[in-house]
Amino acid sequence: MNRPEDKDALYILKETSRTFYIPISQLPSGLKEAVTSAYLCMRAIDEIEDHPDLDSFTKAKLLRKISLLLQEGVNHSSFPNFSAKLDLNMTNLPEVTKRVGEWAILASDTIAPRIWDVTAAMADRMAYWAENNWAIHTESDLDRYTFSVAGAVGLLLSDLWSWYDNTNTNRTQAIGFGRGLQAVNILRNHSEDLVRGVDFFPNGWVAKDMQAYAQRNLLLADSYTNSLPSGPARNFCQIPLTLAHATLDILTMGQEKLSRSEVMELIYRCNNSA
Repeated sequence: MNRPEDKDALYILKETSRTFYIPISQLPSGLKEAVTSAYLCMRAIDEIEDHPDLDSFTKAKLLRKISLLLQEGVNHSSFPNFSAKLDLNMTNLPEVTKRVGEWAILASDTIAPRIWDVTAAMADRMAYWAENNWAIHTESDLDRYTFSVAGAVGLLLSDLWSWYDNTNTNRTQAIGFGRGLQAVNILRNHSEDLVRGVDFFPNGWVAKDMQAYAQRNLLLADSYTNSLPSGPARNFCQIPLTLAHATLDILTMGQEKLSRSEVMELIYRCNNSA
């Protein structure tokens, strides 16, 4: 990434997720810009969904406006006034969200519209869940939610790998990759979610039920990652998948989360086994 705004994007990426910064920063040119764009666009809308000071109506309104603006995209030149049209400065949102229009144009114009499409669809789905207070009563509800915010990301990653080097993947397993990571996040954040009045556990479920759900999807994620040829795509997927497995293991044992040193050790092992 040679342009000043690209370097700034990597800086914002590192500030928002040091874990994902490492595998993304290691990707080859072209793919790096595309994955950075996808991650930051989705992080931008995720910050709205999780914002502690916005009511559900405001969240849905902002998310749908982002979706509509992304759907207006024709080419990179159609996004310069994105932030002004969205008027995000009126709300107390993080920089990654306020600058979503910049992240939308990081990728090559041969793949950027696919990122706009997925982000727009995800923003609409998040708006639906916000309006319905993330009401999850059945496992089918949980499947719909985890597809909305994560399974679709797995599908986008498959499209990015295919765009970059014609890698073909099992798309059902790709959905499992996203769902598995999201299920582990749900387990890890369960107590905090309950405090803000949101429960992603279906009716009657306890931790062991969500653990089993996460494990089923992580098995699909394992198959997905192992099916990828050696190279940047497999290396990228291996890090978050390894961390998800390790996090699920300690949660199952009743511990809270991985320590920073444990995270860095696992990332080091992944990098040195690639």
